[in-house]
Amino acid sequence: MSENHAAPPLTVLLGNYPHTRPLKDGTVPVDGVDCRYPESSPLPPAFARMVRELAYDICEMPTATYLQARDAGIPLTLLPVVLVGSTHHRSLTRLPEDPAISPRDLVGRRVGVRSYGQTTGLWVRGWLQEEYGIKSSDITWVTTEDVHVAQYVNPPYVTRSAAERVGDLLRSRDVSAAVLGPKAIGGQGAGLVPLVADAEDAGKAWAERHATIPANHLLVVRDDVLRDRPDAVLALYRALKQAIEDTADQRDDSPAGRAVAAGWSPSLTACLEVAGRYALEQDLIGEPVDVAAIERETAFLDT
Repeated sequence: MSENHAAPPLTVLLGNYPHTRPLKDGTVPVDGVDCRYPESSPLPPAFARMVRELAYDICEMPTATYLQARDAGIPLTLLPVVLVGSTHHRSLTRLPEDPAISPRDLVGRRVGVRSYGQTTGLWVRGWLQEEYGIKSSDITWVTTEDVHVAQYVNPPYVTRSAAERVGDLLRSRDVSAAVLGPKAIGGQGAGLVPLVADAEDAGKAWAERHATIPANHLLVVRDDVLRDRPDAVLALYRALKQAIEDTADQRDDSPAGRAVAAGWSPSLTACLEVAGRYALEQDLIGEPVDVAAIERETAFLDT
């Protein structure tokens, strides 16, 4: 089925990265499809609009938000694209002037995180349990924002602060440590230090152990758009895949550089399996994640 020239534009919400700019500036065209690329700065409010209002046809989406949306029955389908990813042992931070503490010292303490459903928090809590035996319920998680998925209710060990930023929680001594995502590390988290002294090596060891790199941002499409305009979705996916390949020389060999990819692969499957297990352990979702079923929904994209 070919795309109808009279079809409405495809609204595609993407962050601004080297691998998305070729679509936005037309360097890599989306064959036969008129695409519009609305902007959202910052990005998180757009994620909430997508899961609460189905505001876009195709949308960048954090891994944890996608898993929670799927668990809640929101009609979205995962497209096999990793737009942002990295390891996260460096994401658990403290003030440099405070006494050094180990992750094990966090049991019974308060830790700041933007939202309990934030994907960086998902990965940090995952390795805390896996490597240190610390369950999510062993810590009080102090948040500054709500989760994106409106149907979700935070566990009792999550509390909301009036502070606007996670870094403020740490600097006011309201929390003992703070979880900050990759962008926040270089912004409000400037000068903070990781609790894990050898964070980079610990992150690399995690990636080697699981044969994947944690994905922070994936891509989803509304179910009705995938059903009614599969050729348009395929064209967008192929163009984005091409842009990712064309910009490979702009990414280094770090975990963040290697995470960006398009297409179903053993690495993406492993990533979703680990993320799904972590999400279930952390009470972010209520049912196990069937990764094979997720893959079957868009296997046609890579045929």
